[in-house]
Parts: sequence; structure tokens; C-alpha cells
Amino acid sequence: MEKTKTTIAICDAGPLIHLDELGCLHLLTDFRVWVPEAVWKEVQYHRPNALDRAGASYERLTALESITPALLALSSTLALDAGEIEALALMTKAPGALFLTDDAAARLAAEQFGYRVHGSIGILLRAIRRNQLTPREVLALLEAIPQRSSLFINPSLLREIIARVQQGYTLRRK
Repeated sequence: MEKTKTTIAICDAGPLIHLDELGCLHLLTDFRVWVPEAVWKEVQYHRPNALDRAGASYERLTALESITPALLALSSTLALDAGEIEALALMTKAPGALFLTDDAAARLAAEQFGYRVHGSIGILLRAIRRNQLTPREVLALLEAIPQRSSLFINPSLLREIIARVQQGYTLRRK
């Protein structure tokens, strides 16, 4: 019997693009992945084949009717783009969903609405806990981000994350 995917992940373009650059879109296969129309178009522009990769399935949805005045006001204040606005609007259709974004302003908006938020790094770290990737594999991916991905992350923050994964990996091996 096939396991039912119950957790919905509503994606902004960043995690889809960055995880594809790292060859890690398969880490989303245990989610029902909702992709707003504007995000779909952005991903196709930057990574034309990303949404066609085997193993993952994406539900292409429109969210324009779910854009509330509160979301419009916040999106104007934070200068959110169309994909981020549509993704946040979809969150109203699935309040228990996980919002995936690598954009600081979109993360802030999601947190203002009380949504659970993760980004590409969070998905990589989650892969260790779920035994999808080994700590060593995640370390290699984290170290490759500056060369293989367009994900912007402060170098000192990336070094801190790598150090924490290394520390956890060392503790597990003892």
C-alpha cells in the first residue's frame, strides 16, 4: 500500500530553484507540494526543467482569490513579489501547511501570520533527521552552496550551520 502524502508544502521559487541547483528536489517527495502559478512561471524561467524532475510531483494552483487586504498591505510594506504573495495566499487554504521560502521578507510575512516556515537549508537539515541524506552528504551540499547554488546566505551563517552539522555528526559517531 502506498503511503499517503499528508503534509502540504507551499513553495516560493527560491527553494525549488536552489534545491534543484544542488540536485536535491527529491527531498520534497514526502510532501504534497503546492506551487502557485507565479512561482511556477518564475521557476520555469530560471530552471526550465526543475519541475519536470522524476520523483516529485507538484500541484500548480492559482491563489489570486485568496489574497486578503492584510496580505496586500504587508506585501506592499515588505516589497514581496507576485510569487511570494500567491504562496502566502495559498497558506490560507491550508493553514497547517509548511511555507518554503529563502526570502527574508517573505519569511517575516509568513511569521506575522503565524505560519510554519522553512527554507532550503532547513530542508537539507531535515533530510538528516529523516534519514534521506547522511550528515556527510549534507555537509558536502552545504559546503557546495557558494559554487553550485544561487542561494544567498551570509558566509558566516553558513560556516556556523556547517559547524553545527559537523558537531552533531561527530557526536553521533562516538
